[in-house]
Amino acid sequence: MSVATAPAAGRKTLAVLLLVPALAALALLTFAWPAARMAPRDLPIGVAGPAAAVDGVARELGRREGAFEIHRYEDAAAARSAIENREVYGAVVVTPSGPELLTASAGGPVVAGLLREAVTGPAAAEGRTVPVTDVVALPAGDPRGAVLGASLLPLALAGAATGAATVLLGLRGARAAATLVGAAVLAGLTAAALAHGWLGALAGNVWAEAGVLALTVLAIGATFAGLATLLGKPGFGLAAVLTVLAGNAFSGMAGAPELLPSGIGLIGQWLPPGAGGTALRSVSSFDGAGAGGPLLALSLWAVGGLTALALVGRRRNEPTPAPATTGDRPSTRTSASTSPQTPAATG
Repeated sequence: MSVATAPAAGRKTLAVLLLVPALAALALLTFAWPAARMAPRDLPIGVAGPAAAVDGVARELGRREGAFEIHRYEDAAAARSAIENREVYGAVVVTPSGPELLTASAGGPVVAGLLREAVTGPAAAEGRTVPVTDVVALPAGDPRGAVLGASLLPLALAGAATGAATVLLGLRGARAAATLVGAAVLAGLTAAALAHGWLGALAGNVWAEAGVLALTVLAIGATFAGLATLLGKPGFGLAAVLTVLAGNAFSGMAGAPELLPSGIGLIGQWLPPGAGGTALRSVSSFDGAGAGGPLLALSLWAVGGLTALALVGRRRNEPTPAPATTGDRPSTRTSASTSPQTPAATG
């Protein structure tokens, strides 16, 4: 190594030594901070029954300030309908024989457990028992909801790989869009066949599930390809943060968006992994209820990425203007053979 290259090599080594711990710390904070601060924040929960009795239940739940967002319903049927439509995560129904708790473990097993603890715990301390009914249970193949939560990272990696490969292979325009869409469709069908058919972790319409999975992969892949096409190498880093790092950490699939620190859950639902996970949960266990917003978010990411690819591809395919010509004007330069000869001097 020459003396001139030694300082440059030293700077590169120092950059790596500083960058790797910084990235590790960023990843750790991104995942660990929301997990360490999980608590109910305006978690939608219903109460149903006679007004006087419901008021007492609402006051009891309201003692945990900011934890629950109370929705009132006339009776148990209305409360069940609200749970099935994903308006609330559960409900306390006041009956002549005492309160009953309705939950939906398919909407989030952590939330169902939290509601059970919040409602049955005080009653148990007083020697009373509160019956619990799981209105929308988890699929038999995924009794703890682990498969659904674990499916987001593979989907993010599949989308990232597709988007990165599309750019690195130099695909542009319609060919790039067709590659992204085709890969997403195949990934969605494969994932649905595994999660629904083999593992039994999904319980809805398999074609709807495959569509959500494909749209999730497409949204992530198009984001990678679009940002990388627009920004170059920095685009890969930005896409990785949005779809792999923050996208998974802020998705709320480990619990619920309402359990994450204020604002983080909302941001996560507008990033592809969070939107994809919520939409998949909706079509798998709730007949598509509550899937509209997440599907809109996924569509916006997909359309935005594909639009960026189309615009850049069109710009690069435009013909370069020809250089200006001199027209038919005669050249003022003459060759040596045609230049007039200077008469020889005489003397």
